[in-house]
Amino acid sequence: MKKPEINKQGIKTIYDSEYISLYDLQYDENKHYLNASRRSLEELSAVKSDTEFKKMVPDAVSCVVVMRVSKEEPKLLLQREFRYPVGQIVLSVPAGLIDPEDRNGRNPVLTAAAREIEEETGIKIKESDKLTVLNPLLFSTPGMTDESNAIALAVIDLENLSSLTQDGAVGMECFDGFSLLTKEKAKEILRSGVDEDGMFYSVFTWIALTTFVSGLWEGF
Repeated sequence: MKKPEINKQGIKTIYDSEYISLYDLQYDENKHYLNASRRSLEELSAVKSDTEFKKMVPDAVSCVVVMRVSKEEPKLLLQREFRYPVGQIVLSVPAGLIDPEDRNGRNPVLTAAAREIEEETGIKIKESDKLTVLNPLLFSTPGMTDESNAIALAVIDLENLSSLTQDGAVGMECFDGFSLLTKEKAKEILRSGVDEDGMFYSVFTWIALTTFVSGLWEGF
């Protein structure tokens, strides 16, 4: 099919702020589509060529963190975070925006992932740990926004969990502790569709749970 054509001249900025903006995308005469985005008008996904699109750096990174503590079975590390748009504390993965300075490095996704894991868990990634990209870019809700996340995998070996802390959180982040899940507990949450408190969770938490229980993380 012939794709609708969207160009910069046909885009109107309805709302603009540091973290999110709202754009009116005109794709035909008298036809418009609203797009919420973290990007400037110049960087919107909608106006990129196919070549530019395929080389995009995502807005953020979400991390699947597997803990291998001495003499214990591996556990999936999740955290409880208050999310303002849903008004609830929900089960989440360590995550954060890819900063402008990250984009200048060899691997912006892994640079951001290591920083976010340290800020939100207190754990500094060691050379002996595994840190890799599971997926370079996923759109969360492409019917409403061009927001994108990479998925990183961290497999971390520790003697104990005494270093776990959320004291490094910055900005508007509001945390309420960790959940360290065995494979059986992770399966139970997947089957029920809610966490231990009966709360729904995000698609990125679902990805982490699925990656963990399937054993996919062991192949990286």
